[in-house]
Amino acid sequence: MTGLLDSMVINSGVSVAAPCSTVQSRKCIQKSGLNPVSPCLQRSPWLQSNAPLTSKSHNNIPHIIFGNFWTVPRQDCYRGKTSSIYNQSAQEKTREVEMPPSTKSGTLLRSSTGRPSPLGVSQLGDAVNFSLFSKHATSVTLCLSISGRSREFSKMESQMQEIPLNPKENKTGDIWHVCIENLPLSGVLYGYRVDGPEGWHTGHRFDKNLILIDPYAKLIEGRRVFGDNNEKMSRFLGTYDFSSLPFDWGNDYKCPEIPEKDLVIYEMSVRSFTADKSSGLEPSIRGSYLGVIEKIPHLLELGINAVELLPVFEYDEFEFQRHPNPRDHMLNVWGYSTMNFFSPMSRYASTGGGPLAASLEFKKMVKALHSAGIEVILDVVYNHTNEADDEHPYTTSFRGIDNKVYYMVDTNSYVQLLNFSGCGNTFNCNHPMVMELILDSLRYWVTEYHVNGFRFDLASVLCRGPDGTPLNAPLIVKAIAKDPVLSKCKIIAEPWDCGGLYLVGRFPNWDRWAEWNGKYRDDMRRFIKGDGGMKGTFATRISGSSDLYQINARKPYHSINFVIAHDGFTLYDLVAYNSKHNEMNGEGGRDGCNDNYSWNCGFEGETRDPAINALRSRQMKNFHLALMVSQGTPMMLMGDEYAHTRYGNNNSYGHDTAMNHFQWNQQLDARKESHFRFFAETIRFHRQHPLLGRDTFLTKADITWHEKNWDNFDSRFLSFSLHEGKYGGGDLYIAFNAHDYFVKSVVPPPPSGKFWYRVVDTNLPSPDDFIVGGVPGVKKIYEMAPYSAVLLHAKP
Repeated sequence: MTGLLDSMVINSGVSVAAPCSTVQSRKCIQKSGLNPVSPCLQRSPWLQSNAPLTSKSHNNIPHIIFGNFWTVPRQDCYRGKTSSIYNQSAQEKTREVEMPPSTKSGTLLRSSTGRPSPLGVSQLGDAVNFSLFSKHATSVTLCLSISGRSREFSKMESQMQEIPLNPKENKTGDIWHVCIENLPLSGVLYGYRVDGPEGWHTGHRFDKNLILIDPYAKLIEGRRVFGDNNEKMSRFLGTYDFSSLPFDWGNDYKCPEIPEKDLVIYEMSVRSFTADKSSGLEPSIRGSYLGVIEKIPHLLELGINAVELLPVFEYDEFEFQRHPNPRDHMLNVWGYSTMNFFSPMSRYASTGGGPLAASLEFKKMVKALHSAGIEVILDVVYNHTNEADDEHPYTTSFRGIDNKVYYMVDTNSYVQLLNFSGCGNTFNCNHPMVMELILDSLRYWVTEYHVNGFRFDLASVLCRGPDGTPLNAPLIVKAIAKDPVLSKCKIIAEPWDCGGLYLVGRFPNWDRWAEWNGKYRDDMRRFIKGDGGMKGTFATRISGSSDLYQINARKPYHSINFVIAHDGFTLYDLVAYNSKHNEMNGEGGRDGCNDNYSWNCGFEGETRDPAINALRSRQMKNFHLALMVSQGTPMMLMGDEYAHTRYGNNNSYGHDTAMNHFQWNQQLDARKESHFRFFAETIRFHRQHPLLGRDTFLTKADITWHEKNWDNFDSRFLSFSLHEGKYGGGDLYIAFNAHDYFVKSVVPPPPSGKFWYRVVDTNLPSPDDFIVGGVPGVKKIYEMAPYSAVLLHAKP
């Protein structure tokens, strides 16, 4: 879709879009005249039953009362030339209406027609414009709470001022709009009642009894403190802020622009990173954006240069507890259940500060990370929303505004909502208006919050049409790749969905999209744990997965290599459990993946056996070394640097406990000089050596495989040399032994004038397992222990 709205930042928390340049840029908006309202007169609910049908305002102009308005009889007034949504000179026809005095401001609110663009809330001089898309709605009512937040939503709802929008005057095409004067420029809560066609068979789910969140709301007000049981059933509304000063990024601020080939990604949760008492932080900032800032020194010591944050869009952590079900004891701590695509998660603010504080502190976090040379990538969920399915709907926004537009719906099926996300609904990403919403949201996070990129959860959903049919050239995927703002960002696909659309190596990419390489994960796990017949595949993965990505202009760094991610086993659990142990999730162990390719090294779970624990330590180091010497972009999971365990739970999304919380004192400090040191030094070696961050695929001149038995199913040993060539840095010799016995490895002669230095031997205890600079004296035969790996560096 071309000509989509470009964002222009206004004040600190809200963006206003510039007008579209062509009629084609928003085909759903049809040019129409603004007709006079012909209301059915009725008594205002604010007046007694015997009140007259006319009243006198402070300026003695008679007003006709209807609905919740005090309305001036037809007096079209022209506010001069305005820019229309088609960038044409036009006169905005307005009608003034007055409403009863606000209990907070003591002033009269005036309403005029408003503008359809931009969607959401925008400031027009001293007035506030509201604009909402709904193609199928027959009525829309704007609801305002000027008195702000109340713990008792029912009480607040009864006090909200409601402004019905007249479709003849407050509607342009499929956009409903109204402008309110004398409204406070911050602190107002708002939402919409939307009504439309009834009947389950229609696919619509309108309910005028609900007050819905504006999809374009930039801030969401609701529960203030994460997991606060006193507000478990809190409702959520949009809010805005036009009164604060713009955020001060600083004169010396510079956004990092790290080449993709140089990235080392650290997948982490904002809340779980510092929520635990062991973080040593004050309770007011544990689990917050500010908490992340306090722990930046840890990230720098580890050596990563990009964080990939689990979802930070507004979501409801209590969503599992809204009706009785096997999971109603859990809190959603991962956040893969988006409520709104523009607003930062408000309960990640410190001290229960609310949405404005969350917006400010998120920016402070990004600024601090950038100042430390760390980029910020957001894990974004556009494949589904929090609104669940038709059996147990949690209607907060899209479902009640226009179900058939925002979701994939099959009205011929008993279960009408298509479910390619595994969460009850599927976002209709390639519908023109939904696509515009996604693009506007992504651009907003880049321009307003300065994030560096995005990882798209279940991105194969973005490759489906409205009926779920896979598309070869999905418009939304292409639009992101070609967008002048987004194309400069890191864009990463999780190239599969829950409907079986597995696109690893085949995700539509326009040479821009990177992918989570799920085949890398599985093949690395299988070889290192000792499965037969995996040596050739292991070699392909460690050398850049050219079978998947060496096509057109794609590069090795388009493969996001990972052994561990948030869903699945942690690295420790991968070497400590053969099977998942998800009993605490309440679903009888039925949830979570069964194919983990894990090996417990001889005992299931925790043990005091020193031999088993030593083997587990060795295997974790083997996995980490393999990740850091592979061609491509490495990604590791928060906590693996100290061997975090979830005790075999491979689907821990609902546990706001030590199962997910980073353990600072108890585990990190105890392993700082051993396990952590190895991980940090290996990352540092990866970043410093030019042969391990290539932007081109390996050729025969770049690598020598010391192998003749490629077809030997029982061979579990592989060694190879990387040659410095034009890159410099010195040759590397790398070997992996996945046998359960010693192997005598023949070490090739080093380049002329150089000697081999042993940098890594995972069989040796710390600190000899990684020697910075290496140790000389490597013999022609290197005896490698069972389940071990070595790295030699050629130097003068």
